[in-house]
Parts: sequence; C-alpha cells; structure tokens
Amino acid sequence: MRKLSWPVKISYGVGAFGKDLVYAIVATFFTFYLTDICKISPIFVGYLFLAARLFDAINDPIMGLIVDNTRSRWGRFRPWILLGTILNAIVLAFLFFNPGLSGNQQLTYVAVTYFLWGLTYTIMDIPYWSMVPALTSDEKERNTVSVIPRIFASIAWLVIGSFGLKLVKWLGGDEQSAGFAWLALAISGIFLLCSLVTVCFVKENVPVQRAKREHTSPKEMIRILVRNDQVIVVLILSLLFNISFQLSNGFAVYYFKYVVGVEEQVAAYLTAAGIAQLCGLFGYPLLASRIGRKAVFSASGFFPIAGFAFLLFGVLPEQALSRLVTIYLISGVVNFGIGLSLGILTVMLADVVDYGEYKFGTRNESILFSTQTFVVKFAGALSGFITGAGLALIGFVPDAVQTVGATWGIRIIMGGIPIVLSLLYLGIFWRFYRLDSAFLAKIRQACRGDDAA
Repeated sequence: MRKLSWPVKISYGVGAFGKDLVYAIVATFFTFYLTDICKISPIFVGYLFLAARLFDAINDPIMGLIVDNTRSRWGRFRPWILLGTILNAIVLAFLFFNPGLSGNQQLTYVAVTYFLWGLTYTIMDIPYWSMVPALTSDEKERNTVSVIPRIFASIAWLVIGSFGLKLVKWLGGDEQSAGFAWLALAISGIFLLCSLVTVCFVKENVPVQRAKREHTSPKEMIRILVRNDQVIVVLILSLLFNISFQLSNGFAVYYFKYVVGVEEQVAAYLTAAGIAQLCGLFGYPLLASRIGRKAVFSASGFFPIAGFAFLLFGVLPEQALSRLVTIYLISGVVNFGIGLSLGILTVMLADVVDYGEYKFGTRNESILFSTQTFVVKFAGALSGFITGAGLALIGFVPDAVQTVGATWGIRIIMGGIPIVLSLLYLGIFWRFYRLDSAFLAKIRQACRGDDAA
C-alpha cells in the first residue's frame, strides 16, 4: 500500500483542529457557563448530560452502521463529515446563545440544544475517526497518521484553555454571556473551514474488493461488538481515560476559582496542559519504537496519578511566581501522560479493526469507531454528571466563599476520582489487552494474504 503524503496527513489533522475547538469549548466551559452564568442548578446539568448520552447509546451505533454501509463517489466518510460539520456548527452557535428565557423555558432550550449538539457531532465525528484504518494498514504509517490529528486536536484544546476566558472577556466585555456567544460563533466558522480542508484533500485508501464485500446488518453489528473481545477492552480503557481527562479539564475552572482563589490561573493550567499533551503526542511514536507500546502505556497512567495526587493533597506556594511555576509543573506531569494516552488509544482502536477483519473476515471501521465516539461523549456526560451531582452534594454555592468541606470536595473531584480511574486504567490493560507486536504482525500477514487471494 502506498504511503500517504505529508499534505494529506496535515489536511487530515486540520479537520481535527476544527472539530476539537468545538468539543473543547463544550467540555471545558459549558458546565461553568450553565451554573455560573445562566445560574442553572448543577444537579439539572448533571442529569441533562447523562440523559443525552443515554440517547447516544442508540444514536452513535446507528450512525456507525449508516456510514459503514454508505457507498458514494466521495467514499463512505467524507459526505457525512461535511454534513455533520454544517449541522453541528449551526447548533453550536445556538448552544451558547442566551435568549433571555427563564424557568422551564430556559431548561427546555438548554436541553434541546444540547441534545441536538450531541446528535450532530456524532454525524461528523464517527466518519472522521473511522478514516484512520481506511487510510493505511502500514504500522509505522498508522502510528504517524493516528498521532497527527491528535496533535491538531491538542492544539485546539490549548487554544481554548489558554485564551478561552480571555476571548470571552474581550468579545463580551462585562457580559460573559455575550462573550461566549460570539466565541461559539467564531469557532463555528473555523470548524467549517477546517472540515472543508479534510473533505477536499483526504481520501480513503481501502482496496476496492474489500470495500465491496462489506455490508453490515444491525444483527451483524451487534455480533461484531459483542464477540470482538479486544474492542471491549479498548473501549473500557477509553472510557476510564476520557472520564479522568474530561473531568480534570472541565473541573479546573472550579478548582482554581474556589480552591486556589485565582480564577485567571486556570488559563496557566490549561496552557501547560496543551503544551504537555503535544509533547506526549510528539513523543509517542519515538517512545513506542524505543521501549514498546506496553511501557508507553504504563507511563501514560503513572504520570497523571503523580500529578493528580498533588491536586488532591498539595498546597500551592503563596508567592505568585513560585505558584505559577508549580501549576505549570503539575499540569505538565498530568498532561504528558494524557498526551501519550491520546496517541496510543487511537492506534489501539485502529489495530482492533485489523483484529476484527482477522477474526470475522470483514472490516467495520465506522461501527468500531462509532463506539469510540459514544464512549468519548458518554465519558463527557459522566464527568459532567460527577461535576453537577458532586457540586450539589458538597454544598457548592456559585460566586461565594466555599466551606472547608466543599473545598475538600472540589479537591476530591479534581484529583481523587481521576487517581482511582487511572489505577483501573492500568490494571485492565495489564490484565486483558493482548494485541502485542507479534500478534499484530500475524494478523496483518493473514489479512494481506486474503487480499492477494
């Protein structure tokens, strides 16, 4: 199979930048926007996120099935990427628009727009990530092409984390609500442009004879997901990782506003997070080739545990410069591991597609990657539910000095829960994941033999 050119790889990555600008603003600031700006009850927010993801439990696999059975002159993936982008960009603008409603009307507006946001994001995200195993089957090429969109995605998170609140203030002045609305509108425009780059310059590279033999029924979809044991392992790992990752990023604004007492320093934490994730992503292919994936995976769990332990028990220095340096170091330790995980989990799921072909005789990229999309969004819902229910449980009061109990509750949500999740993440990998290099080489040799025949 021919190698992908760098313009194609970069064009694929550009699409991730746009779509993760969208996801980053929602995951990082939407809960804060609802509780501290719209003054909506945290417990309502938590249940809303959970309900929306239960809807996705049906919606996401169906979208994967639709994409997997799509046949068009533009391929299986690009038509849906374009359509989903257009719809999601429109909904994002309404998601952060405050029409001045109150009571049940306000809650209904928030619920409807959030459900629509999740639905339209699915239409675009599933075919986007499904392209990874359809672009190349070469292991080195796949390591690269899997990491590139993650790098662009991390840049998007870096931009939102570093400049999100500053842009809100610049665009809206004293009216944070207006600032969020204008920022969401700007991101929608960037999202459209980035997706157009991917749609125009990236094509799937799957042999025609293989694509023709893939047609998946709903019954077959269920069989694929249930019987592919390594899919289940990778999805559980992805769920644990994403709950920890999204909880720590989304809750950071509460931690720095109410525990540290300096809301503005959340930007320092999230800036360091973005830089460290990029370092992890850039370092992943090199580390994987030097010490192997298993060792890299272990590091991806141990680094966050060390950083989260400080967020749970540590005390930041009083002196401004020392405190800032400490924030950068702690965030760097946590997010270097997160960057490694972002790279390795994408590659692992792409490998599972090969494993599914080896085991069942068909490639089902969109179905398998639709489950990842669901897991990422479900993790976001669970992290949102933990945030909302947790804030209600500890007696959180917006824009007020918190009690000692509430302050410790915030520490536990920010540091303690991610530590537990990270330990489970490592334990499940060591016990159940078995697609090592030798097994993968055997799988690819068998698949190439099928194609030759």
